[in-house]
Amino acid sequence: MDNIALQTAPPDSVIQDTIARSFSALIEQITPEIPHASFVTDLAVIMIIASIVTLAFFKIRQPLILGYLFAGMLIGPLSPLWYGLLPVGAPIPAGGLGLLSDVSALNLFADIGIILLLFVIGIEFPYSKIRTIGKSAMIIGTVGVFSTMGAMLAITTAFGMGFIDALFIAAALSISSTAIIVKLLEDSGYIKKEFSILVLGVLIVEDIIAIILITSLQSVALAGAISIESIAVVIIVAVGLIVGTFTVGTRVVPSLIDRMAATEHKEILLLGVLGVCFGYALLANIVGLSVAIGAFLAGVLVAESKSSEVSKLLASPIKNMFVAIFFVSVGALMDVSQIQGYIVIAIILIAVSISVKLTANLSMSILTKQKRKKSLRASFALGGPRGEFSIVIAKSGVDIGAVSAFVFPLVGVVSVITAFIAPFLFRTGDRLAKK
Repeated sequence: MDNIALQTAPPDSVIQDTIARSFSALIEQITPEIPHASFVTDLAVIMIIASIVTLAFFKIRQPLILGYLFAGMLIGPLSPLWYGLLPVGAPIPAGGLGLLSDVSALNLFADIGIILLLFVIGIEFPYSKIRTIGKSAMIIGTVGVFSTMGAMLAITTAFGMGFIDALFIAAALSISSTAIIVKLLEDSGYIKKEFSILVLGVLIVEDIIAIILITSLQSVALAGAISIESIAVVIIVAVGLIVGTFTVGTRVVPSLIDRMAATEHKEILLLGVLGVCFGYALLANIVGLSVAIGAFLAGVLVAESKSSEVSKLLASPIKNMFVAIFFVSVGALMDVSQIQGYIVIAIILIAVSISVKLTANLSMSILTKQKRKKSLRASFALGGPRGEFSIVIAKSGVDIGAVSAFVFPLVGVVSVITAFIAPFLFRTGDRLAKK
């Protein structure tokens, strides 16, 4: 994940500088003996506000992930809540207002959160489980992505958008959010259920497809043709990493973890486990794949060790902290002020994308002879949220100057709305499966 921010322009307003200095001065007066930086300030604000808001969401029996996102929207630099502080007629600062202003720190929090989340989830799934759904996940993931992409391309073209704009939007809205779906599975207590294995397999396939799409779309936008060589390289690298993980990796990493556990020092085991986690995420990033894929594969390797349960218990508290920060950061970086301008077209795109993807996933699940309850739950879980890769795909078009100005905020609006729809879709699938 390169960057999930919807706006990255630095603050340039005297008003915002005054607010930031006042806030920092207040903290300095409270604890003058401690040196402060924006990183520490943002971290403190995130943890305090998130704890209050998520407690409120827990009391009203709503998913905690919605509380995290809402907390981020309240305190982020793009929150419209703070615009009321501006004098009448004053221009809105380019970087927005809010208690949080260090966008680079927020992106760092988000990256660490997604790595730890996928790593701990990977520990739940040893290789023996992953192997059972490989072919089905490839079929369901591939058909789901490209059928949704085709429908989105048709809709956006019908709205009169240019081909390149339509292509980037279609690709962005065809990839499900790994972070949101995995968190929902975990919070609902379904992470160890049979259908969760299928969901995770499909998400890995979609992440690989997303990386191929980014390369292909940039090639089409710049050169006017798809680079077959680039696509082939991504596929070969992905297959090589996965095969290497399940051949060489399963012989080396589990025994290494067990040796560290044999020392009976929790600190040594924790450092070893986190070293595997971030080392594998780095390896995936170096070869051009998603850090989420690397972290998940690292978790699968740890799951093969005899000390997997202890490793998971040690890593879980750190994971819980950074996952909370991750979703608050995502909420903080969402420009909800853009929703009003794109709400109608966003609702149409959301309705079509969810319907097509849900139908395609369900059809392919049945064709690959998955159980009906398993197919229903998996399809509804995968159908809703768009997130991190949607933003990355849209931003890749912005970075090379290939897309119009409206593409990025439109994809951001869809990501915001689908993030809030996802828990309710998940519950709907669960109810239908039970009936």
